[in-house]
Formats: sequence, structure tokens, C-alpha cells
Amino acid sequence: MANTVANKKVICDVLMEAAKTDRSLVVLCSDSRGSASLTPFFEAFPEQSVEVGIAEQDLVGIAAGLASCGKKAFAVSPASFITTRSYEQCKVDCAYSDTNVKLIGISGGVSYGALGMSHHSCQDIAAMSAIPNMRVYLPSDRFQTAQLIHALLQDEKTAYIRVGRNAVEDVYTEESCPFQMNRATWVRGDANQDVDVALIVCGELVKPAVDAADVLAGFGIKSSVLDMYCVKPLDANAVLAAAAHAKVVLSMEEASPYGGLGSQVAQVVGEGCPRPVRTLSLPDAPVITGTSKEVFAHYGLDAQGIAVSAREFLTMAVNQRERAH
Repeated sequence: MANTVANKKVICDVLMEAAKTDRSLVVLCSDSRGSASLTPFFEAFPEQSVEVGIAEQDLVGIAAGLASCGKKAFAVSPASFITTRSYEQCKVDCAYSDTNVKLIGISGGVSYGALGMSHHSCQDIAAMSAIPNMRVYLPSDRFQTAQLIHALLQDEKTAYIRVGRNAVEDVYTEESCPFQMNRATWVRGDANQDVDVALIVCGELVKPAVDAADVLAGFGIKSSVLDMYCVKPLDANAVLAAAAHAKVVLSMEEASPYGGLGSQVAQVVGEGCPRPVRTLSLPDAPVITGTSKEVFAHYGLDAQGIAVSAREFLTMAVNQRERAH
């Protein structure tokens, strides 16, 4: 049965459970409690809820102020706005001031669909990763989202978490969801398995990458899939292990081609374990309108598109190597 629970709904569930015994937990929204699936939290814990209206700079500034008074602040707003309108507050009030604010960017990437570029957040991974002392996480499904929020409730550092708008297919199960904070998860293969293609991916593209691995297996191509939910701090050791046991490395992200996961992977691979490396991403242009699946398919970020790119890249790399010898 297809999953119908969005990652943002899971965040609400985890926070509601935590709020029962932790009155220091505060959730703030910018006229977004409905779209963030946080209405149940606001109704159950009105004294631990703050609605600031459509004022993202105030949202982050107030969250940082509450955190400086000992509160665990979760500031929730559309990813397209919290990472642009309040970028200075994220940098200064949260990261530089080292406050315990968790910035939740909902409806991230292209999940706002037909609302277009004004509501898409294709720059957020790069922009937030560039802020010193700011962590960046993109969980791949509801089970990993729950694990991540539980872990973030236990620390006092700021972080940016991006989730999509709608329910996504499960990568893991309730019984089997390996998770270690700031360590990538091997969904296919492991750190010691020789493969043809290493697929390094984050967020909602993890499931298409796993499906692409199945497609590639049908052509006799072995692949590993590394779920890099922790874009920053990047699990460089896992990247190097994946590269060391692969002929080529292919990264994927629902983001701009510049400054995000792909750039970091290329840097780590180039410095520590040179291999042919390529990034699949959204274009450096306004993205077409459509559902997430339609947009992914158009830009070759669905299972079939990833498999085609992987085969072409592998063939090119092997041919170049043979000509070199």
C-alpha cells in the first residue's frame, strides 16, 4: 500500500509527543501551521505555539530569542521563504549566535509545483550549507524523518531541515530504518562492496535512485546507493568509501547544479579518491511547472532517467579509460 503520510506530518507527530513532557519545546510558524500540518500541535499546546504571521524574518529572530532564553525552538515556514527572506537571521541570529533553533523548510524543492519559481527552493541546499555552523539535512522518507527529529531534539545546535509537501514512497520500514546522526546510510551495497556505479543522493530522490539501481541490475550493472541525508556535515568517509569501490560516482539532488550535494561530493572525490564524477540536478533555469514526479521525469531525475544517465556515464568512462591504455 502506498504511503499517504507526508514527512511534515511526521515532524508534527514527533514534536507533539515530545511536548507532552518537555515544556521548553516551542513551535513557531509564519502563517503556515496548516500547510506545515502543525495545526494539531497548536491546538494541543497553545502555550508552546507562536504564530507570527507572514513575517519570516520575525519568525527566525523570535525563535532565536526564545532559544537564547533556554527554549528548544522549531521555526517552520516554506523552504522558499525561510531560506531567502530570513537568510540574514538564519546566519546571524541562529548560526553565528549558536542558538538552539531548528529551521524547518516545508514544501521544499519543486514540491509547490505549478506555483513556479517564486515558490520553488532550488537554492536552499547551497545557500544554507554556505553558512558557518549551520547543519543541513534532507530526510528521504517518513521513517528517517522521525529518526532525525528525535535526534535533533537531543542537541542544542542550529540546523536546517528540508522536507517536501506531499507524501513520498517509503525507502525504509518502521522495523528497519538504520540511522546514525551525521552518517550516511547505505541503502544498497556497503562500504566494502565493489560496484560499477556509486549513486550518492539526498532527500526525495533517494527512492528513485534505489529504483534506478534495480533497473541497472537488469543490465548487469552493479550499483551502490548512499543516502546522504546529512548534506552538511557531509559524511566524507562514506563518500570516499563509495568512490573507492566504484568505477564512476553519480550524485543526485532536487536542487540547483551549483553549491549543493553534487559540488561537495565532487570536491571530496577529487581530493581524496579521484574518479569520474557527475551531478544530476535541476537546471540553472526556471523549472517547468508540474507535480514533483512530472518535474523529476522531465529532467531525468526519475528511476528511468537516472538509470539512463548512469549507463551513459559508465560507458563513457570505461571507453575513455580503454583509450588511455
